[in-house]
Amino acid sequence: MTQQVAHPMSPQDCLVAIMVAISASDETIRTAELVKIEGAVNMLPVFAEYDADRTRRVSQVVFDLFEQEDGLDALFGLIRDNLPDRLHETAYALACDVAAADGSLAETELRLLEEIRYELNIDRLHAAAIERGARARHTT
Repeated sequence: MTQQVAHPMSPQDCLVAIMVAISASDETIRTAELVKIEGAVNMLPVFAEYDADRTRRVSQVVFDLFEQEDGLDALFGLIRDNLPDRLHETAYALACDVAAADGSLAETELRLLEEIRYELNIDRLHAAAIERGARARHTT
């Protein structure tokens, strides 16, 4: 009898990790960003079967990885291994929404968004449309 080994991160865990990473990228996690993450997990269909209690555990994984020298590379490795291609644009859209939630984009957030685009192989035209949508949703 073969025992199945569960993935260390579910696709939804990967989406949460990306949102937490973009929020933490400027070393300040703002309330607006936390509200955006919580709202996404509570409202979006992709999280319908997700145990929201896992958010804290996934967040800790991201924080632990960010403390390591090659932590960002390790995070992207986990995401590449566990996030299906069909959710790559969703991940980028969520990252853009969290980054824009506080009304400003720090240079570190912009660099991480660029890295996410590259790592998830997001087409530049699609990325521009996603970014434009995030900007429109968060304009005051």
